[in-house]
Amino acid sequence: MLFNSFSFGLFLPITLLLYWAVGFKRIKAQNLILLAASYFFYGLWDWRFLFLIVASSLVDYFAALAIKGSESFSRKKIFLYSSIIWNLGVLFLFKYYNFFIDEFALLFNMQQGEYAFSTLNLILPVGLSFYTFQTMSYTIDVYKNRVTPTNNLLNFLCFVGFFPQLVAGPIEKASDLLPQFSKKRSFDIDQVKEGLRQILWGLFKKMVIADNAAYVVNMVYASPEDYGSFSLLYASILFFFQIYGDFSGYSDIAIGTAKLFGFKLSKNFNVPYLAKSVTEFWQRWHITLTRWFTDYVYFPIIQKNLRSNTRRNIAVYLTMGLIGLWHGADWTFVIFGLFQGFLIVLERTPLTKDRKSSLFHKSSKLSFLLPLFFVLIASLSSVLFRSQNIDDAWVVVQRILSFIPSTQISQLINKYFLIFTALMLTSEILTRRKDFPLSQLEKHIRRPLRWIIYYIFIFIIFQYAGFQEDFIYFQF
Repeated sequence: MLFNSFSFGLFLPITLLLYWAVGFKRIKAQNLILLAASYFFYGLWDWRFLFLIVASSLVDYFAALAIKGSESFSRKKIFLYSSIIWNLGVLFLFKYYNFFIDEFALLFNMQQGEYAFSTLNLILPVGLSFYTFQTMSYTIDVYKNRVTPTNNLLNFLCFVGFFPQLVAGPIEKASDLLPQFSKKRSFDIDQVKEGLRQILWGLFKKMVIADNAAYVVNMVYASPEDYGSFSLLYASILFFFQIYGDFSGYSDIAIGTAKLFGFKLSKNFNVPYLAKSVTEFWQRWHITLTRWFTDYVYFPIIQKNLRSNTRRNIAVYLTMGLIGLWHGADWTFVIFGLFQGFLIVLERTPLTKDRKSSLFHKSSKLSFLLPLFFVLIASLSSVLFRSQNIDDAWVVVQRILSFIPSTQISQLINKYFLIFTALMLTSEILTRRKDFPLSQLEKHIRRPLRWIIYYIFIFIIFQYAGFQEDFIYFQF
């Protein structure tokens, strides 16, 4: 069930009606409705994988309780490692097994014959990477005494399966989201209005920006050898805005939907095209994923020797390489992550002996141009992210750098799309200190004009929405 589908338009109000009808004092009943709705929402993709969500939830629920109840340090480690092995094992089996088997067979020339390995015909469960990381971080935090494990199984099942953020995040920490299932949640009309406004903004970014960009990007990347340099560069820049509109639009809809039920989710994007460095870009892009890898990969590596540049650089490469691999089982994603790591290490390398100046020193007189530069860097990096394989990525890069004439560029440019993209960029830049551009609109604009703005956005969505595409991050 897609957020931008009519079925979700029926599912959401019915769930809301049942949820608030039971009364805010009946927390358990509200949570039961949320859990049933979440499992129904996910089961429409493939009901068989509901067992996987329940199994992962139960493993980490009981592992956390066992960690808390164990007196010996060694027993705590056993339960922690059991949780980690289960979560990473499931993730490896469904997402990475075939990739590693194919690469191993290729490395040792074992594709055929009696020693050939067979791959598995498995479907990747939607949202596996997201809810696996969310529930695994819970047991790690319990082990490190960052959170106290819950004794309420219903609340924990809701924490793992909460449908607004189940299939594509934000990846929530237990300390932020889990306690909200224990608190009374009263109906707040202002919060509901704010949630609806954020859903509207998310639908605009997804259906008008991302889906229209997808039409051009898919066409060009289907046969890159048929297009010139500027056409390929234009499509690559468009893909940057496609994936931004797609994923940040999803996040806005998820956060807005959670508000309708009285929940607060973490902000996942913060105007990333204003970043003045690659490090800052990743602090603004998919914030909850960056936070997860920073907390559970980067910091554990460097904590024993904070001043070692070599150790920090290794930690950066490993963290960014794993972030790339998290996105998909293909060398394009791994190289994408390592390239981002290379850029981060490069920008941290001091250029002077006093170590006060680096390659992208923000006090430079030209620092105002850095956001444009990093949008270009992100767009070129996205060639790896979007290409089907290394060969296609190499074709795109070669043709971009060869300055081949682009005779088809006029056919790719849509003036309405450019206008709406400019509207999105301008709105988010001017309201960058707010959660989203339509936030708190009621406080600053009177009702007639406010409703005109809403109807304009609704009209644009219905009139100019592109062909309905699945959310890109569903495949991760």
